[in-house]
Amino acid sequence: MSELMDAYWAAPPMARTLATAIVFVSFSVYFTGFPGYQHIYFTPDLLFRFPPQIWRLVTSFLLSGPKIGLIIHPMWAYQNLSQLEAGHPKFPRKEDVLYYLMTVGSFIIALNYFYFGSYTFLEGLIVAMCYTVTQDQRGQKTNFFFFTVPAQALPYCMLISSLLMGGPFMLELSGILAAHLHDFLFRLWPEFGGGPNLLATPAWVSYLVQTPRILQRDYGTAVRPPTAGATSGRSTGASTGSVLPDSWKTRGAGHRLG
Repeated sequence: MSELMDAYWAAPPMARTLATAIVFVSFSVYFTGFPGYQHIYFTPDLLFRFPPQIWRLVTSFLLSGPKIGLIIHPMWAYQNLSQLEAGHPKFPRKEDVLYYLMTVGSFIIALNYFYFGSYTFLEGLIVAMCYTVTQDQRGQKTNFFFFTVPAQALPYCMLISSLLMGGPFMLELSGILAAHLHDFLFRLWPEFGGGPNLLATPAWVSYLVQTPRILQRDYGTAVRPPTAGATSGRSTGASTGSVLPDSWKTRGAGHRLG
């Protein structure tokens, strides 16, 4: 059990959090009825009513499909977001991934509100992340169920599968359109149109994901140590300027007796 928990906490944090939230919300809705579907789906009428139900901007992306969707949707969400979070060339920082989710999610909401008519959006977000991931994997191969396909064709395979199997085709189409719009405004327009990056991560998003070095607590103040590279000398007792003899500098950290 401890190894399983260690693997869980070692996973990319945003991908881990999203997959966990999908599992928790979906199982709660389908098996306990709390919170009910009426408290999750997106509707502007309740979003802008006082008090505003702003949680719907998030919960509308956390409800998976029933039955097999309870398994494959959290898995696909985790796989795609972890690839974006772990060194994707477009998103070198955590805040870049977070702002991507916010902007693509906003595009999906707008497209469905004005054109496609869906009220929960997880499948659209999954296909959007898949589209973004595979745009930088051209020339590679990947698996879609029992078939091997070019990596960049994977989101379209998901779209065709949804059409043939009666899935949320229009919702997934909105995901592809949202991801393509993000790619155009973020990369294509600056590189080939000579314009500015219209979706550059703003400073306030960076502020949200920064961990403060000094934490105020009710019972005192905790100071986070600097990075590992800056503290390696101190932890071993081998830092420059130490008053210890040379033979003591590699003895490691001291210990109290008693």
